[in-house]
Amino acid sequence: MSFESELKHLEELTAKLKSEDTGLEESLKLYEEASALEKKLTKTLDEVRRRVESVSADGSVEEID
Repeated sequence: MSFESELKHLEELTAKLKSEDTGLEESLKLYEEASALEKKLTKTLDEVRRRVESVSADGSVEEID
Protein backbone atom coordinates (compact mmCIF):
# COMPACT_ATOMS: atom_id res chain seq x y z
CA MET A 1 0.00 0.00 0.00
CA SER A 2 1.16 3.53 -0.66
CA PHE A 3 1.59 6.07 2.11
CA GLU A 4 -1.47 7.93 0.87
CA SER A 5 -3.71 4.86 0.85
CA GLU A 6 -2.48 3.85 4.31
CA LEU A 7 -3.24 7.36 5.59
CA LYS A 8 -6.74 7.15 4.10
CA HIS A 9 -7.23 3.77 5.78
CA LEU A 10 -6.15 5.29 9.11
CA GLU A 11 -8.72 8.05 8.62
CA GLU A 12 -11.39 5.41 7.94
CA LEU A 13 -10.43 3.49 11.09
CA THR A 14 -10.61 6.71 13.11
CA ALA A 15 -14.08 7.46 11.74
CA LYS A 16 -15.27 3.96 12.69
CA LEU A 17 -13.84 4.40 16.19
CA LYS A 18 -15.79 7.64 16.59
CA SER A 19 -19.03 6.00 15.49
CA GLU A 20 -21.55 5.29 18.21
CA ASP A 21 -22.49 2.09 16.35
CA THR A 22 -19.10 0.46 16.96
CA GLY A 23 -19.10 -2.05 19.80
CA LEU A 24 -16.41 -2.52 22.40
CA GLU A 25 -14.73 -5.58 20.84
CA GLU A 26 -14.71 -4.06 17.38
CA SER A 27 -13.41 -0.77 18.81
CA LEU A 28 -10.51 -2.58 20.45
CA LYS A 29 -9.58 -4.32 17.18
CA LEU A 30 -9.86 -1.05 15.28
CA TYR A 31 -7.75 0.74 17.87
CA GLU A 32 -5.01 -1.91 17.69
CA GLU A 33 -4.95 -1.73 13.89
CA ALA A 34 -4.98 2.08 13.90
CA SER A 35 -2.19 2.23 16.46
CA ALA A 36 0.07 -0.06 14.44
CA LEU A 37 -0.68 1.86 11.26
CA GLU A 38 0.02 5.20 12.95
CA LYS A 39 3.43 3.93 14.08
CA LYS A 40 4.24 2.75 10.56
CA LEU A 41 3.20 6.07 9.02
CA THR A 42 5.15 8.04 11.61
CA LYS A 43 8.26 5.98 10.86
CA THR A 44 7.85 6.66 7.15
CA LEU A 45 7.47 10.40 7.76
CA ASP A 46 10.56 10.42 9.98
CA GLU A 47 12.57 8.70 7.26
CA VAL A 48 11.37 11.20 4.66
CA ARG A 49 12.16 14.12 6.97
CA ARG A 50 15.72 12.84 7.45
CA ARG A 51 16.18 12.49 3.70
CA VAL A 52 14.89 16.02 3.08
CA GLU A 53 17.18 17.39 5.78
CA SER A 54 20.15 15.61 4.20
CA VAL A 55 19.84 17.50 0.94
CA SER A 56 22.75 19.88 0.83
CA ALA A 57 22.69 23.44 -0.47
CA ASP A 58 23.92 22.38 -3.91
CA GLY A 59 21.04 19.94 -4.30
CA SER A 60 22.96 16.72 -3.86
CA VAL A 61 21.71 14.12 -1.42
CA GLU A 62 23.96 12.72 1.28
CA GLU A 63 23.54 9.12 2.38
CA ILE A 64 22.21 8.64 5.92
CA ASP A 65 23.17 5.59 7.92
